[in-house]
Amino acid sequence: MSAEIGHALVVQHARDILARIERAARRSGRDPAQIRLVAATKGVAADKVQAALSAGVRVVGENRFQEAVGKMAAIGPRADLEWHFLGQVQRRKAKSIVGIFQLIHSLDSVELAQELNRRAEAVGIEQAVLVELNIGGEASKAGFSPEEVRPALRELDRMTHLSVRGLMTIPPPTTDTEQARPYFREVRERAQSYDEMGLTRVRMDELSMGMSNDFEVAVEEGATFVRVGTAIFGARDV
Repeated sequence: MSAEIGHALVVQHARDILARIERAARRSGRDPAQIRLVAATKGVAADKVQAALSAGVRVVGENRFQEAVGKMAAIGPRADLEWHFLGQVQRRKAKSIVGIFQLIHSLDSVELAQELNRRAEAVGIEQAVLVELNIGGEASKAGFSPEEVRPALRELDRMTHLSVRGLMTIPPPTTDTEQARPYFREVRERAQSYDEMGLTRVRMDELSMGMSNDFEVAVEEGATFVRVGTAIFGARDV
């Protein structure tokens, strides 16, 4: 069941999340400017997205290409706004997604990387991506297993029109946010180890981890992007 909320409450929620991100960063000795809130807007109308933007949100994350295109048109071009793709990328949709989103959070296979690289080369750009790491080894989730990441990164390093910026993960669900902490910490440590592989083009500058229920713990463990939807916009029927 959806829990529709008004524009004023969206603004209040977004400001509260931004303040909580700042406090979590300071608790862990980090610069709050290192962490960016990605408003996850699947199923959210453009006017509610606009309300979040008025509260200071500067990154919008979408799961569905067609839905995103409609909102991009409604909101219009803004130099201070980034659009990120959060959902699973179907290879047949790669052509549409490349160049439209500043960052794709969900690179989950070498085959998809090859397709994105080919499409990016065709339009003469480098597409920024994050490698999706299935840190809990869950069969229900996409992404590379921890054992697959190193050989995959070596292949990705040879793709001249992909820019690998880091990792994205979703830990196993839990009602206790502290139980997510070891997963976030492991992702951070793995990113540090991947940085030491001597790769030429792959970087591990970004960690996209943490959602509505656990983003503060993720910030404390090194997240640079947190993806928050329900805590800003309320529950949605999506």
